[in-house]
Amino acid sequence: MTDLITADAPKAEYILGDKSVNRMGYGAMQLAGPGVFGPPRDNDAAIAVLRAAVERGVNHIDTSDFYGPHVTNKLIKEALHPYPEGLVIVTKIGARRGDDGSWNPAFSPADLTAAVHDNLRNLGLDVLEVVNLRLMFGVHGPAEGSLEGPLTALAELKAQRLVRHIGLSNVTPTQIAEGRRICEIVCVQNHYNLANRTDDAMIDALAAEAVAYVPYFPLGGFSPLQSAALSAVAARLEASPMQVALAWLLQRAPNILLIPGTSTLDHLAENLAAPELRLSHEDLAELEG
Repeated sequence: MTDLITADAPKAEYILGDKSVNRMGYGAMQLAGPGVFGPPRDNDAAIAVLRAAVERGVNHIDTSDFYGPHVTNKLIKEALHPYPEGLVIVTKIGARRGDDGSWNPAFSPADLTAAVHDNLRNLGLDVLEVVNLRLMFGVHGPAEGSLEGPLTALAELKAQRLVRHIGLSNVTPTQIAEGRRICEIVCVQNHYNLANRTDDAMIDALAAEAVAYVPYFPLGGFSPLQSAALSAVAARLEASPMQVALAWLLQRAPNILLIPGTSTLDHLAENLAAPELRLSHEDLAELEG
């Protein structure tokens, strides 16, 4: 819980699967068009952001072939292939996009197999380092339901050596427990940030098991975080409110890996500077308010 947050300098790295990654990563979702649908507004700018991220030390990129669809993975391949040693690309499966941009479940073994092969082809890989099974029982948030069928199918793809490690996304504690009875789970990706604290207990439980937790929408997503306390702390530290929100997450728990997304070089630089911030006990107390 929040009383475990300290003002000590957070560690810079954490294990994801069997590789150590920098805790400040990059999420590729915003490189697609509006609504995560269609091509980017500026292809060259998207390529430049990806290359700059890796040049600045990012070695954990989050993506999916249903971003676009088939847009962000192709951009990553164009920008970075052949990939530098140590770069971990994490993708997710379990959904498909409708012609109208809708997000639809795609849980059958055939769907999941096709999704893995799409990701392999569009990323130019022979094996996917980490694949998150994205549950769609609740499209915009977790909802209960058994994941045995789709997770078993994904575990079979791992047995075929198409996938090295498996994670879960948009899940409840009950689903995590069910999933860990089927296969090893190396990470959980759920909605979490300074204002959305539903997963507090989950994060602490996963930290005790050395399982990575990757918050999506760490800055609020389509509704950016806004708070008088956040603005006050940022002004005192001569930082942006979003940098403070990211720094808070890094100090929240050692197993949190960040994947803030952006399509601009300026915003990328701002995000990557967040680990330099140190929030004091007073700062943390004010943010708790």
